[in-house]
Order: sequence, then structure tokens, then C-alpha cells
Amino acid sequence: MELIWDGLREAFRILGTGDRDVWEIAIRSLLVSGSATAIALIFGVAVGATLAFRRFPGRNLAVVLVNTGMGLPPVVVGLAVAILLWRSGPLGQLGLIYTPGAMVVAQAVIAAPLVTGFTVAALGALPPRLRPQLYALGASRLQMLWLVLQEARMPLLAALMAGFGAAISEIGASLMVGGNLSGETRVLTTAVALAVQRGEFAPAIALSIILLTLIFLVNLVLTGVQQRERPS
Repeated sequence: MELIWDGLREAFRILGTGDRDVWEIAIRSLLVSGSATAIALIFGVAVGATLAFRRFPGRNLAVVLVNTGMGLPPVVVGLAVAILLWRSGPLGQLGLIYTPGAMVVAQAVIAAPLVTGFTVAALGALPPRLRPQLYALGASRLQMLWLVLQEARMPLLAALMAGFGAAISEIGASLMVGGNLSGETRVLTTAVALAVQRGEFAPAIALSIILLTLIFLVNLVLTGVQQRERPS
């Protein structure tokens, strides 16, 4: 119990004194995970809409792959991204390995299947006659897609929350492609892991509390938007 109370006191001290290093790590976590979630959202909605609305050879296999990707081990993603971005790898010339950019790529790969899977389920649950009716009213393909996404906005917000949660809580892939470099690629999850390795449990608990608070605040905002959109 003493460790927990020490961690709580340390967290309040950090929040109260405005520890520059910790706030820098927290902001970097939000930027990296927020960027990864945005990329996953764009990719996931596009692929999810294609899988939900089109029938083509191999579609069922593609859906199975998406569902499999929803449980993809982060270390496998980290290994794949590291091989691609390694200096002697296919994309090594980009110079992204051990940078926040590499972490964005890895986290986007982890979050994208979640967003895609949620999108397929959300759009597949809409009335089958909705799209033909929109086309009959003169809607273009882009207008139809926008209106359909509007109809499915609440489950899509859930997809956004799931994608962000998966990205910001990820550690394995971030360590492999980011390296946990102080002042450059260290984020809250990797900072917690480092503190535990050093036996510094109070700072680890404090950083964990800050991480959970960030996740809670982001989901609080998104849930508020979701509930506001819910018909009374």
C-alpha cells in the first residue's frame, strides 16, 4: 500500500509543480497516438466502407484478415515495421527508425484493424434499402457515403475510441521502433516500463495515473459527443 500512496503523492506533485519532462512525455504521447488514430480512422473507414458495401472475390477472406488484425500482437507489428524502416530495410532511406514517425506508423497499424472492423459492423447494420434510396434521390457516391457515415456516426465514434485506446496504451511496438529515447521518442507507456525496470515504482505509478487520466479525458469528450448525438 505504501508504494501506491507514494505513487499517488508523486502524481499530484508532478501535476502540481508542472514537471517539464513529464508534461513533454504526455504531450508527445497525445501527438503520436492522436496522429496514429487519425491515420487509422481515414484508412479504416475507407476499407470498412468498401468491405461493407461491395461484393468481390476474396471479400470474406479480407473480413477474416481484418478480424484477425483486431487481435494482432503489438510485438509482431513492431517487428514488421522495424524491418521495413530499418536502415538496410525497404524503407530505410526514409530515416524513420527510432523517431516519433516510426511510432505513429506502428500504432496506426495496430489501430487500423479495430477501426475497420467497427466500420464494417456499423455500416453492415444499416437498412439495406438506404443506399438505393439515396441514389434514387440524386445523391452522388461521395454524398451517399457521407450521409451513410452520418447515420452510423455513433458506432463510428466507438471505433474512434477503441482505436485511440489501442494506440496510446501500446508499448511493445513503440519500444521496438522508437527506442524509448529521452526527449525524442519516450512516451508514457515506455516511460512506465523504464521506471519499473529501474525499480522506481512511485514514478511508474504516477506516470500510469497520468496515462489513465489522459485516456479518460479523451473518452469523456468522445462519449459526450456520442451521447449528444443519440436520439431522445
